[in-house]
Amino acid sequence: MERRCLDCGKLLIGRADKKFCDDACRSNHNNRRNSEENSYLRRVNHILKRNRKILETLNPAGKTKVKWLSLVQQGFNFDYITDMYETGKGTQYRFCYEYGYLLLENDDVLLVKRNG
Repeated sequence: MERRCLDCGKLLIGRADKKFCDDACRSNHNNRRNSEENSYLRRVNHILKRNRKILETLNPAGKTKVKWLSLVQQGFNFDYITDMYETGKGTQYRFCYEYGYLLLENDDVLLVKRNG
């Protein structure tokens, strides 16, 4: 039975379970197969990193209050977070890695940094 490389189609010689003629073909095949998933993950990670950088820049002291609009103007995306912490009183802090925020009244936002 003739076997061919799953990437380039060249005739395979060697082991019966061999699927690719070399590492480059194996890598090309897997990269193409996973490209849609990887693209989505890259996009989400980019948004999360940008959110984190914005929180870090606006909160150098570790705890401060800013206006909601200042976050929006910097490009902050409130739809993406890495974690949520709820206090015993039901207050919800949302985090992008170690930097978090709490939505307050009057369009204020409390920015915090998680220790440790």
